[in-house]
Amino acid sequence: MKIIILAGGSGTRLWPVSRKSMPKQVQPFVDDQTLLQKSYQRLLKGFRKEDIFIATCVDYKSSIIEQLPQIDEKNILCEPEKKDTAAAVGFTALHFYHSNQKEIIITVHSDHYIENEVEYLRILRLAGNVIERNPEYGGLVGVNPTYAETGYGYIKMNGQLLSVGNDEIFKVERFIEKPDRATAEELIKQWEYLWNPGYFIWRVDALLAQYQQFLPKMYEIFMKINAAIGTSDADEIIKKEFAKIDPISIDYGIMEKAKNLIVIPADLGFADIGHWKTIKDVLKNENEQNIKKGTIIEVDCSNNLIYNFSSNIVSTAGLRDMIVVVTQDATLVCHQDSAQDVKKIVEKIKELGLDKYL
Repeated sequence: MKIIILAGGSGTRLWPVSRKSMPKQVQPFVDDQTLLQKSYQRLLKGFRKEDIFIATCVDYKSSIIEQLPQIDEKNILCEPEKKDTAAAVGFTALHFYHSNQKEIIITVHSDHYIENEVEYLRILRLAGNVIERNPEYGGLVGVNPTYAETGYGYIKMNGQLLSVGNDEIFKVERFIEKPDRATAEELIKQWEYLWNPGYFIWRVDALLAQYQQFLPKMYEIFMKINAAIGTSDADEIIKKEFAKIDPISIDYGIMEKAKNLIVIPADLGFADIGHWKTIKDVLKNENEQNIKKGTIIEVDCSNNLIYNFSSNIVSTAGLRDMIVVVTQDATLVCHQDSAQDVKKIVEKIKELGLDKYL
């Protein structure tokens, strides 16, 4: 059983701290540790060091080595370029398929906050063991929702398939992608809907069979890469073939089409650190008016997140429910309810050709 931390995302909604060269997973947001460091340390409490891998793109490899000096370099799996999550997960599966077609892999994310780490580790081990005994299935971990979140996908459970001790394991009926507020309010009233954190558990031969069925062109490329692994010209062939992949997410390319999925519901104290409002919610303390980092002077301010990553003083007055983030070369000011729109700011920066701020 191998655990793979997916760490290839760019994190545009956490601009201006998350940048192309130093994305969100290698930045400190919640405390002094980066998201990647926190994810790796969390997994070390439940899995052997040699069984934990990082999947990323080649551009981020040096940052990851700097972040995790204790990791063996062979445990960093690098895509030649970004081609979305179907390519990332499939390419990672291929690494293990080449040596052991029956290997169980569990993919998690580098940017998640987990309050209940003991339960998180228990559920991952349980999921791996269930798929090991039932390799015809692909597995997911679903999080019992605690409020009507519109930024997450949802999993709808169907009938119960089996139980292991006190844990019930269900068939997956369908997925719902990021519903509107009214729909999310209805979903959380029904027991069969779970948040989808994107934790996938597969035996690698069963996973690649899904690619053969649903993404046949990508599968053909993977098989050419598989044949090249271990040869003298492997790097050249991998780079050439990988460039031919058409990007698509694993959710759209595989998971929403697969018919053999099961899900384990869990209570993890989970949050996806996807935008600044999430960070504010995770760190919220009823005894503090504002969440602050760095040198800040504030007057008559309440319920704000104010982060200063620069060497300058940041001063605020009369702010309510705001997000203020300052780096050495950029400043973000937005209402907390507009945190998702930071991605649109990044898109405008691209349109204006201001690449040095990306």
